Amino acid sequence: MKKTLMRGLAVLGFVAMAMTSGCASFSPYSISEGELERHLQDVVSNYDREQLQSGSPLSLSLSDADITLGPDGRDVAVIDVKGQVALNALMAKLPVDIALKVEGAPVYDSKEKAVYIRRLQLLESSIDSPLFKGDLAPVTDNVMRVVAQMLETFPVYRLDETDPTQKMFGLMPVDIRVAPGKLEFVMAE
Repeated sequence: MKKTLMRGLAVLGFVAMAMTSGCASFSPYSISEGELERHLQDVVSNYDREQLQSGSPLSLSLSDADITLGPDGRDVAVIDVKGQVALNALMAKLPVDIALKVEGAPVYDSKEKAVYIRRLQLLESSIDSPLFKGDLAPVTDNVMRVVAQMLETFPVYRLDETDPTQKMFGLMPVDIRVAPGKLEFVMAE
């Protein structure tokens, strides 16, 4: 009995030591590109709903969202979105298909327990409407401002506090690191 207890304590001590000594490189929780894409779809839907409820004549919907994390070993996220912006005016809907490719830095906000994409740069854009096809700078600039405001205001990922692992990370001083194909939670320095 005493031997079993001693062995159990030794294993527990080893696990605790391994956890504390290797925390800087140990990353038991990460977010994949696919998870971020799903959250981005939800963010856009929620943003559109809030805009329409506030009386805005513009609606925004995504048909496709592709996020690439850590391209070329850089600490950025490249977001390639396709969707539609529509102006709802006088009982008519004037749709404009848009395609944007933006790049930004994923940032973890420990107070909000959420990941935002900040410092956005427009890489590519195109617009397709019954009236125009191509890149119309004033429209693209306005759409880019809306996308930037949305990504600055609404997180692309929020820790789920009902999940014990995510709740634990929310209580610790953590940051995120961009790795190819995923964001990793690491101990803050």
